[in-house]
Amino acid sequence: MRALTKTVLGVGVAGAGVLGWASLVERNAFVLRRFELPVLPEGAEPLRVLHLSDIHLLPRQSRKATWIRDLESLDPDFIVNTGDNIAAHDAVPAVLDAFGRLLDRPGVFVLGSNDYFAPKVKNPLRYLTRHHAKGTGDTDRLPTADLIHGFTSRGWVDLTNHHDKLVIRGRRIDFIGVDDPHLGYDRIDLVHRPSHPSAELTIGVTHAPYQRVLDAFVEDGAGLVIAGHTHGGQVCVPGHGALVTNCDLDTSRAKGVSRWWPGAGHQPSSSAPSDAAWLEVCAGLGTSPTAPVRLACRPEAVLLTLVSRSPA
Repeated sequence: MRALTKTVLGVGVAGAGVLGWASLVERNAFVLRRFELPVLPEGAEPLRVLHLSDIHLLPRQSRKATWIRDLESLDPDFIVNTGDNIAAHDAVPAVLDAFGRLLDRPGVFVLGSNDYFAPKVKNPLRYLTRHHAKGTGDTDRLPTADLIHGFTSRGWVDLTNHHDKLVIRGRRIDFIGVDDPHLGYDRIDLVHRPSHPSAELTIGVTHAPYQRVLDAFVEDGAGLVIAGHTHGGQVCVPGHGALVTNCDLDTSRAKGVSRWWPGAGHQPSSSAPSDAAWLEVCAGLGTSPTAPVRLACRPEAVLLTLVSRSPA
């Protein structure tokens, strides 16, 4: 009996230690990931893209806000924001303040479900079932219009079911964007069109990387797709990785860089054809206030350096 008691106590202490690490340490251990992607025409000068996602900011989270504000020193050419910025009704001013001078740079954005609806408590086991894919949209509305105005008034392009472009140092980059697929708000039919012949690159931007959206982007000529939503799995198994993605994307692509082509499904990037697009999924910088933990999955922002493709 004493051995059993010791075992139970040991498991309890270990569990408490893991929970303490995940909730107090790792979820605040922000990190910048860097990737280099060969997606530009041969001979093109590199472009630096800062990708921010899933901030889930609360006004009291000053440490996170300061960390985001300091990213301006990276001197990115443009910003891509893939949604889930706010986590409370009074968070919009805090988000705009956190972005700081980044809002003076060219940028594009799409929205996530948590830019529309307040978070609610959920059974975490739900994410291991097929019900993970059902966006609810049944909680209080957040001040989405204020968030959009805050971005667009500073010149950022709203890609909510919209096709647009940025001209960076005289070079045209095209974008295809959709509203949040997790809520079923995506209208790819509204942005379906071939890439412009003068564009150096077409980038697809979505909050949630559902396969139907990835396929549509790539079929329309996107050479790069940028997404968030997955939180990288949020609670991962060390040495194994993500258990879930909260969408129909496979767990091997829960964060980081991989390849995507129409119909890729769960095939690995090693099976990609030579002309496959690149997919970058950011694990994001935050968590829902109702599940404030991260394990083996540090909160992150991503700096992409886009470089020219090698000669055929």
